[in-house]
Amino acid sequence: MPSVALHKITAPSLFQKKSRYLSIMAESVSHSTAKKLVQIDVSSDTVCPWCFVGKRNLDKAIAASKDRFDFEVPLYQMASFFLNPSAPKEGVNKMEFYRQKFGSRAEGIMARMTEVFKGLGLEYNLSGLTGNTLDSHRLINFAGHQGLDKQHKLAEELFLGYFTQAKYVGDSMVDASREFLLECAQKAGVEGAAEFLEDPNNGVKEVNEELEKHSAHITGVPFYVINGKQKLSGGQPPEVFLRAFENSSN
Repeated sequence: MPSVALHKITAPSLFQKKSRYLSIMAESVSHSTAKKLVQIDVSSDTVCPWCFVGKRNLDKAIAASKDRFDFEVPLYQMASFFLNPSAPKEGVNKMEFYRQKFGSRAEGIMARMTEVFKGLGLEYNLSGLTGNTLDSHRLINFAGHQGLDKQHKLAEELFLGYFTQAKYVGDSMVDASREFLLECAQKAGVEGAAEFLEDPNNGVKEVNEELEKHSAHITGVPFYVINGKQKLSGGQPPEVFLRAFENSSN
C-alpha cells in the first residue's frame, strides 16, 4: 500500500483563522451596537420660565435615552440670551413687570405657568424681583470654564432659586443678590466666584461673544441646536427631544 503523506495542521493556524473571524465579527457587532454621540447647544435666559421647563424636560429625555446615545459630558453648553436687555440691574417687582408687559393676558399666562411648574413637581413663585440678567450670565460663563457639568448645575440652582424661592439673579453689587449668586456657585462647585463677581467687567466680553455667536439670529428662548442639525425652540416635552436625538444622529 503506497504511503500517504500526512500534512500536519498546527494549532496556531486554526487559532489564527478563528481569531480573524472573531475579530471581524466583534468589529461588526461593535459598529452595529455603538451608541451615537449627541451634542446639544442651548440658548437660554435665567428669568425665562420656559427655559427652566425646557431644561427639565431635556434632562428627562437625556436620562431616558442613555442606552441609545452617548451625550457629551457634561450634557450641554448654555449660551446667553437677554429677554429684556434694557431691564434695570436693581430689579423691578416681578408681578408688576408681567402685568405691564402682557397687559390683560398676564393673569392667564401666570396661571398657565403655575400649572406647568406643578406638572414638574415645583411651585411657581411670582413674588420677588426681576431685571437685568447679565451678572447671572457672567457667572454661568465663568462656571463653564471649570467644566460644563458645573455650568449645568449652576443653571439649575439659579432657575430653582428665581422661580421657586423668589431669589433675584440680577445685581451682584446688591447684598441679597450677590449672596444668592455665590450660594448657587458654591452648590455647583464653582471656585473663585466671589473674586470673579467683584469686578463688574469680568466675563462681559465672553457673554457678548456668546450672544453674537449663538443668539444673534434668534428671537426667543429657549432655543436648542442638536448635533448642529436639529433646531428646536420653546419648552418642548421630552418626547420631542427624543425624536430630535434620533433624527440628528441618522
